[in-house]
Amino acid sequence: MAARLTLHDVNLRFGGVTVLEGVGFDVEPGQVFGLVGPNGAGKTSLFNCISGHYRPTSGSITLDGEEIAGAHPSSLNRKGLARTFQHPALQLHHTVLENVMLGGHTRLPGGPLEWALRLPPTGRREREIRDEAIALLEAQGLGWAVDARADELSHGLHKGIELCRALLSRPSLLLLDEPAAGLSHGEVEQLIDTVKGIAAAGEITVVVVEHHMGLIAALTDRVVVLDHGRKLLEGTAAEAQSDPRVIEAYIGKDAADDAA
Repeated sequence: MAARLTLHDVNLRFGGVTVLEGVGFDVEPGQVFGLVGPNGAGKTSLFNCISGHYRPTSGSITLDGEEIAGAHPSSLNRKGLARTFQHPALQLHHTVLENVMLGGHTRLPGGPLEWALRLPPTGRREREIRDEAIALLEAQGLGWAVDARADELSHGLHKGIELCRALLSRPSLLLLDEPAAGLSHGEVEQLIDTVKGIAAAGEITVVVVEHHMGLIAALTDRVVVLDHGRKLLEGTAAEAQSDPRVIEAYIGKDAADDAA
């Protein structure tokens, strides 16, 4: 079931440097929500706070009403949060299928002892997860690469593999960190179709960090624009693209004045 994500007054500081200041917004269950802004705006830092890789200095982050700020990433994965990264984190010397199946580890019954002993319930669930992983790869047009080593494939294909791995965990909240970075036009179109399909099913809430405004406009219900760690605007992608403050943040005041 799709999750509700709520941030309230999130602050992040490293030493004397303020990275995020007073950031808050609410993502409704089943929404595709965009997080945009120029380089250095704090987008990935905010993602790291939501996914447990950073602990906010102060503020609240809740998933379906449960406070998760400062929780460990593995704990958040068990609660239904999955994430992809700007630079895919794959086991390059393992096969594509093995990489995807890592996303299903939280669905195995028991713990490390039962897994090592390969008891019948574990074996049955592993086979189910394997079949589901293959189906996800085939849906992404990657069925041909099941047995290929990850290091034999392109960056764009790595993005698809990582997305399949995230989906295999059956998340209620999916965080996509610059999923279109480095993709060809055709791969971006495939990504748009995939995320639209996820949204149409209504079972996953999606939050996307992205510079590719065409993708943001095609996918999102609402966006938040960050600038220097603060929330600059919340609205639709069209509102963000036409707002003078957003234009200034992206291209600079002088260029914005010239464009006006």
